[in-house]
Amino acid sequence: MINIQQIKQRFGIIGNSEALTRAIDVAVQVAPTDLSVLITGESGTGKESFPQIIHQYSIRKHGTYVAVNCGAIPEGTIDSELFGHEKGAFTGAYSDRKGYFEEANDGTIFLDEIGELPLATQVRLLRVLETGEFMRVGSSRIIKTNVRVVAATNVNLEKAIDEGDFREDLFYRLNSVPINIPPLRDRVEDIYLLFRKFASDFADRYRMPAVKLDESAREMLERYRWPGNIRQLKNITEQISIIEKERVLTAHELERYLPYHKGDNLPALIGGHEPTGGTDFSTEREILYKVLFDMKRDMNDLKKLVLEIMQHGNDVSTEGENAEIIQNLYQETGEDLHRAAPLVNKGAMMPYNQTKSEQNTHHNHIEDTEEFVEESLSLEDKEVELIQKALEKHAGKRKLAAKELGISERTLYRKIKEHNIDG
Repeated sequence: MINIQQIKQRFGIIGNSEALTRAIDVAVQVAPTDLSVLITGESGTGKESFPQIIHQYSIRKHGTYVAVNCGAIPEGTIDSELFGHEKGAFTGAYSDRKGYFEEANDGTIFLDEIGELPLATQVRLLRVLETGEFMRVGSSRIIKTNVRVVAATNVNLEKAIDEGDFREDLFYRLNSVPINIPPLRDRVEDIYLLFRKFASDFADRYRMPAVKLDESAREMLERYRWPGNIRQLKNITEQISIIEKERVLTAHELERYLPYHKGDNLPALIGGHEPTGGTDFSTEREILYKVLFDMKRDMNDLKKLVLEIMQHGNDVSTEGENAEIIQNLYQETGEDLHRAAPLVNKGAMMPYNQTKSEQNTHHNHIEDTEEFVEESLSLEDKEVELIQKALEKHAGKRKLAAKELGISERTLYRKIKEHNIDG
């Protein structure tokens, strides 16, 4: 049985979050197969470690491992880089050249930033995945290759498909086994672990004591949303290690190193805890959270009050906590407690367990009641009603009534007789 902790140590992966552990487990499980794997996740989450795990735990581990950044290769030369070219195929092609797919035969090729591939290259790649065949640029000779393809992207490929920037058939071919790497903001328990590891590494490199954080700084570190993920955390830790003279940082000192990106790095709730009344809500999102939590509290208070009214009727107290609830409920309508309380005491809401006679007694206190009669939806009744109205409007003159109704006088006469209408 493969030990996940040993894999983390071997490939330098730090973290204990469930989502990260699940991603590693899937990579190990799929490694012995030849299925294509698509790794997704935001930039800076550490996607590059997973193709190496897949390669090292596969039967191809003794073969060549080639990593290609598709976004870093110019569009005009990417076909040549991936599939090779023949001498004279284009200006500057002074000799034959093998491409990455030829070099990685019997091994693994990792195509990073696969979403940046031009559409023409996507067609060539699809053929390799389906048949294991390709042709060098400028050649008509088919070359066979036995290569395992692992791709990665931080682009939403389904959105790219809708916009016509990525082939749907290639997406499904690559996505045989999807692995999603969680962003750092979803791995709150791992943030401080990563910081300590980076701080220790930089202390060794620059021969200085490792920088540390006090409790307030640690809390700020974990509340930050890290739009640049692990890469951003590593860079900031290096900055702090070099610049700060003090080896223990407070939240005030750490704040100088956390850049503000509107909408990206607003503080997140930790562990799903509701903010307390003493929290300083200094950002729009936190203010919104506070409003939502207050609404939730108000709804719970309202439910509690209604339940008391249903159970106790007139005995419900309008003092203390109930007075505050009622006052809050009537603030927006301009009502006050003195007007709200009689509604409770007079039984405006009947307890569900009252007898019919008790309810009738309470009804005597309610004024301006209105009886609502259910409206008939019968077509026949509506027809009779319209005919009667038309006849009344035109003082019984059937010719005018028929014209008003949009029917012939003969039809009107028949319907009057059919429905036995006076007129």
